Amino acid sequence: VQLQASGGGLVQPGGSLRLSCAASGFTLDYYAIGWFRQAPGKERKGVSCISSSDDNTYYADSVKGRFTISRDNAKNTVYLQMNSLKPEDTAVYYCAIGLDCILYGPAYDYWGQGTLVTVSS
Repeated sequence: VQLQASGGGLVQPGGSLRLSCAASGFTLDYYAIGWFRQAPGKERKGVSCISSSDDNTYYADSVKGRFTISRDNAKNTVYLQMNSLKPEDTAVYYCAIGLDCILYGPAYDYWGQGTLVTVSS
């Protein structure tokens, strides 16, 4: 069982990145998927999530209108499209699986390794 986040990198302010969260050994569409991020020296915070049953989505206020979460069940992958990136979006981004779409880390049962996003000119 593995959950792998990828797609991070260095991008200029105003740029875009798409993060991927790929699962192996289990089927992602049975679970809610959450994206979280942790900036240096700060607590981990919820960014976005997508439910398992009806693909309802939820976003933190700080990313609403700029980030879009989606899933591709055929590829067993969830994406986080990040547009209009700001320096304050710099963080390690993690994906996790749980039962409910909620931006609360302890609600998630299994976490992938993170991918670093750096927004800087």
